[in-house]
Amino acid sequence: MRASRALTVALAVGAAVGLAAPTAVAGGPSTSGPTNVEVDPSVVHQGATLRITARGCQNGGRVSSNAFDEVHLSSGDINFATARIHDHTTPGEYQLAVKCRDNDRVATRSFRVLEGRGADGGLGGAAGPSDTEMAVGGALVGTAAIGGALFVARRRRQDVRV
Repeated sequence: MRASRALTVALAVGAAVGLAAPTAVAGGPSTSGPTNVEVDPSVVHQGATLRITARGCQNGGRVSSNAFDEVHLSSGDINFATARIHDHTTPGEYQLAVKCRDNDRVATRSFRVLEGRGADGGLGGAAGPSDTEMAVGGALVGTAAIGGALFVARRRRQDVRV
């Protein structure tokens, strides 16, 4: 009789584990929701762009905030989105919300908006002078050299007469 009770308990446990397995697989990494949400930079000026990185949204998702229009999150192991802060956004602290396409969980992250447009850094030396700029620069250097030579030659003639 003890063997039959043990067999019944073993069958019940096996059935419970067997029925729970599909649920555990369905709740795997693709539906766990967004994690490791990062904002770069965390302090931005009005009109600047913000780069959002997250994990856990295998099928992509969306990012929303009061400071910018909703943007789409890329799919894959690491998810990316770029948002442009509105020019008229009031300076202060803001939250963004990341939501995966296949899950209702939401992850939030804060960032700060500063007043003004920030510094225009230009190209940072990445672009060299054009052919036109080189020609103009060469002409100016040549003109300065000729003018300097004429000035020295004329001055020398005046010194000889004295």
